[in-house]
Amino acid sequence: MRWKGRRVSENLEDRRGGGGAKAGGISILGLVVAFVAWKFFGVDPQMAYQATKQVTSGGAQQQATGLTNPTPEQQEIATFVGTVLADTEDTWTQIFKQQGVQYTPPKLVMFSGAVNSGCGTAQSAMGPFYCPADQKVYVDTDFFKEMRTQMDISGEQNQSELSSQDAAGDFAQAYVIAHEVGHHVQNLLGISDQVQKARQQASEVQGNAMSVRLELQADCLAGVWAKDNHQRTQFLEKGDVEEAMDAANKIGDDYLQKKARGHVVPDSFTHGTSAQRMTWFNKGLTTGDINQCDTFNSSL
Repeated sequence: MRWKGRRVSENLEDRRGGGGAKAGGISILGLVVAFVAWKFFGVDPQMAYQATKQVTSGGAQQQATGLTNPTPEQQEIATFVGTVLADTEDTWTQIFKQQGVQYTPPKLVMFSGAVNSGCGTAQSAMGPFYCPADQKVYVDTDFFKEMRTQMDISGEQNQSELSSQDAAGDFAQAYVIAHEVGHHVQNLLGISDQVQKARQQASEVQGNAMSVRLELQADCLAGVWAKDNHQRTQFLEKGDVEEAMDAANKIGDDYLQKKARGHVVPDSFTHGTSAQRMTWFNKGLTTGDINQCDTFNSSL
């Protein structure tokens, strides 16, 4: 993926220095297997809030923000994240303009350990997420290292020999950011609010099904971004699309449940199967048309 040398977004908040927040209570890190789906491509904000509220009863206080002396790797990651965020801004500003409306970009908060958000206190084990209450995307940048290791994105290459963003896996990381920005787009369009209201009146199974459609739509919107951004910047390189498709495959609910439990429980799915996630990302990527991302009135 070609990303260096382009505009870096000014909508970044660096809270990595002091760990973002300190939380009391039981650590959620012990539940990594159960929450492995959350570690990739975000979480439902309401679910995130409820989960963190249970493990942070001791409260949380904001710590010092930013890195005083960032290492070259830390600075490179920040530049990468800022570049991808700027690319999403360019894409969605133009698409919204075509619809006769103005796009308001989200802020992206980089943190480490834990962070205070408008949706409550969140820990890194929950993975990247979007909070509609403050219209911000939250990413623990150490997540990208874990993503490479757990998803084996870099194949058989020695991890110590790989630069943080020069190695394979950068487009899969960009996909993560674009997916969360997709949730911001849903929020601006009023889709998230409609789904949340509908879920409050639905059963758990019905609510899960709505969540799946919301997540798959965000996958599709990430594909729309990739299509538009490539047309403007020619940023995709050989193997990038396959890399993102492999990532989508490995964060499907069925794949994760089979790996963790040995069996799947379809009624508990909240993000979609591997096949569904690949299909909807690919639909956005091949069409570049936001109108093709209507997961709520389509057969999944």
